Amino acid sequence: MTTRTAPAPRTAPAARTARPAPAARTAPTPHPADHLTPEHLAAAQRHLVTKALAEFAHERLLAPARDRAAGPDAYVVGLDTPAGDVAYRFRARRLALEHWVIDQGTITRQVAGAPADLDVLDLVLELQPLLGIGDDLLAVYLEELSATLASAAYRRAHGGPTSAELLHADLATVEQAMTEGHPSFVANNGRIGFGVAEHDAYAPEAGRPVRLVWLAARRALSHVATGAGLTEDALYRHELDAPTRARFEARLRVLGLDPADYRYLPVHPWQWEHRVAVTFAPDVARRDLVLLGESDDTYRAQQSIRTFLNTDRPDRHYVKTALAIQNMGFLRGLSPAYMRATPAINDWVADLVDTDPELVGCGVRVLRERASVGYTGDVYHRTPQPNAHRKMLAALWREQPFAYLAPGQRATTMAALLHRDAAGDAFATAAVRASGLDPADWLRAYLRVYLRPLVHCVRAHDLAFMPHGENVLLVWQDHVPVGALLKDIGEEVAVLSARPLPPEVERVRAVVDDDEKALAIFTDVLDGVLRHLAAVLVTDGVLTEGTFWGVVAETIDAHAADHPDLPSGVDLRAPRFAHSCLNRLQLRNTLQMVDLADQSSSLVYAGTLANPVARGAVAGHDDDRTGEAGGPTAEAPVAAGATPGTV
Repeated sequence: MTTRTAPAPRTAPAARTARPAPAARTAPTPHPADHLTPEHLAAAQRHLVTKALAEFAHERLLAPARDRAAGPDAYVVGLDTPAGDVAYRFRARRLALEHWVIDQGTITRQVAGAPADLDVLDLVLELQPLLGIGDDLLAVYLEELSATLASAAYRRAHGGPTSAELLHADLATVEQAMTEGHPSFVANNGRIGFGVAEHDAYAPEAGRPVRLVWLAARRALSHVATGAGLTEDALYRHELDAPTRARFEARLRVLGLDPADYRYLPVHPWQWEHRVAVTFAPDVARRDLVLLGESDDTYRAQQSIRTFLNTDRPDRHYVKTALAIQNMGFLRGLSPAYMRATPAINDWVADLVDTDPELVGCGVRVLRERASVGYTGDVYHRTPQPNAHRKMLAALWREQPFAYLAPGQRATTMAALLHRDAAGDAFATAAVRASGLDPADWLRAYLRVYLRPLVHCVRAHDLAFMPHGENVLLVWQDHVPVGALLKDIGEEVAVLSARPLPPEVERVRAVVDDDEKALAIFTDVLDGVLRHLAAVLVTDGVLTEGTFWGVVAETIDAHAADHPDLPSGVDLRAPRFAHSCLNRLQLRNTLQMVDLADQSSSLVYAGTLANPVARGAVAGHDDDRTGEAGGPTAEAPVAAGATPGTV
């Protein structure tokens, strides 16, 4: 029985007293989905619609037409859809390589003559006949776009440093601050599989400390590969403190297991929760895989999402883990089979780079992937390929950059060069101005450590990298690039000829002709990176377009003049080159863009592009030239059935 306490007798006060202030309300606990608001979504939609129109136009999937009545820089994209006529209007500059710099504040959308909100998901539905994406894959692409919008809203809600502040920030801070992801892909932050709380815990933009999960894997069912001069035992002693190793061994003994029968494998926390403990439940139950616990060190996710920087012990390696989420056209696993040869491939590439006087003089180094581990005892390794389940339990250790930095130097992701902060200020522009150099001289310094060594590798060694912003770290001194560190070697490097190779490196061979060799520079560097950097510096008034591409041509010619005896037939000053399109790849197959074993045959082309560094190329490109013989235009080839402006 419950008894009630009688209230105290009420008495009149002798004098009027002030009423006590109400108790302060406790602020609601922030929720990981608090960024999903109309304001943040509208800003993310405008940004992504701008990017979609620009990159789809660049890849000739749509053809904006001049809206001459609205002014010389006005364009319109008209669409005939089941919902009625749709029109997108905006102002833009057209630069070399058919690059569209669209003023996102000017974009408007009309549906059946009435104003309508910007919505990139609606845009894709309206463009589906031109994009060529199949009905069976459309929903997956829309989901990746939705997740990309959510990521952009998260960044906007949480803010970040200004570009000026990033000039003095450390590597981890710059990584966290990046907003764009891959500059060419529209759906570039999908991360399908992450819940909203997991995004807040593991996304690089969240900047949260992460403790990796460690497993013991039965030796007979797994493998470790190490680079030159490194043993498995030395690897563990370097990466794990003695008390941690003792704790792991004690855990195995408590279970009646012999530590000598096991090796250690780091796993992403999401991967343990969603894949290992579920998809590999029999392996865990058999004690072929044993949960040891979390790492003592804390890590930070890098832009590549599944790679971690050790923030407690910067002398320890990066750790790259398998992560079975869908992101930018791939399930982000790691193949144990690929991992076997990774350290040997890295040693071979690093030795080549470190012994070539030209590359040493350019200040380029390789961040070697020093060791790898993979588990193959599961049932999925007894099923036919291709099989994504075979890529769920592997990891590698990569060198960190700090050992390569001299006093007064710092390293940042090269993706920073294409970054704009919340106010629209560009990191690259801030760096040029802070350096005190003439902008053309600053650009020469950057191209010496980035473009020139890549050109040399292709022309002298038939060696190609995948050198986009997330795969290169720049070394800075006084805000000037003085070196470059190349990474992600094992999965991305390719030898493009029949030159002799050690047997353990043979996997990276991909023989192509000279025109396709040149695409390692044309597509991956000029179109994939420098096109975007030119847009930043030109629109900010740092350099003219003619000056920018003139310095690029000067860099290519200087290398050729310094190495007249190279037998290479690669011509980087050719009038045109094949227009390889990244979004077309993703639209063709949103689940796996390319066959990693035969990437060359997977590429999708859309005619050719005028080379901005061709012999005799004009200095400016923001003009009215048309068609394949000239620059970017409404009349450039587009999808079948498309007409300029109304498609």
